[in-house]
Amino acid sequence: MMKGNIKSNKQYIPINMEKYCGKYPIYIKSSWEEKFCKWLDYNKDVIEWSSESIRISYVDPTKGKNGYLDNISGKNRVYYPDFYCKYRNGKKYVIEIKPEKHTRRPSKKGKKSKKTILERERIFLINNAKFEAAKNWCKKMGMNFVILTEKQLFRGK
Repeated sequence: MMKGNIKSNKQYIPINMEKYCGKYPIYIKSSWEEKFCKWLDYNKDVIEWSSESIRISYVDPTKGKNGYLDNISGKNRVYYPDFYCKYRNGKKYVIEIKPEKHTRRPSKKGKKSKKTILERERIFLINNAKFEAAKNWCKKMGMNFVILTEKQLFRGK
């Protein structure tokens, strides 16, 4: 079953199938996610992992209960972080793969159109709400929430 706004039907097939604890097929949305799947699959310290297997409720601050930006407290949504993994030492992580520019408030400087600035702000607000909900959920569950950007994924290249 596909979740979210998947733009690709590309699938990842694990080499170490016994480590994968999620549902099949594993849909990947980007080359970044594919790279991370391989890392999880081949890493000897990772004893189990899954893709989009955790469901976290959050409130979308950009949409009211009755429609777009109606100034009513936000709309309840569900967030499926990209990955879950458990290390040999028992530590568990929930991991989101995101472009770095989607993890920080956008700059209003430069030659961006008002429409572009508003869309980037909307993406930031939604992501921030998702990330806060994930941090809180992980804290309750004794897990760690991590956002990986191109800075971590492609360090040293």
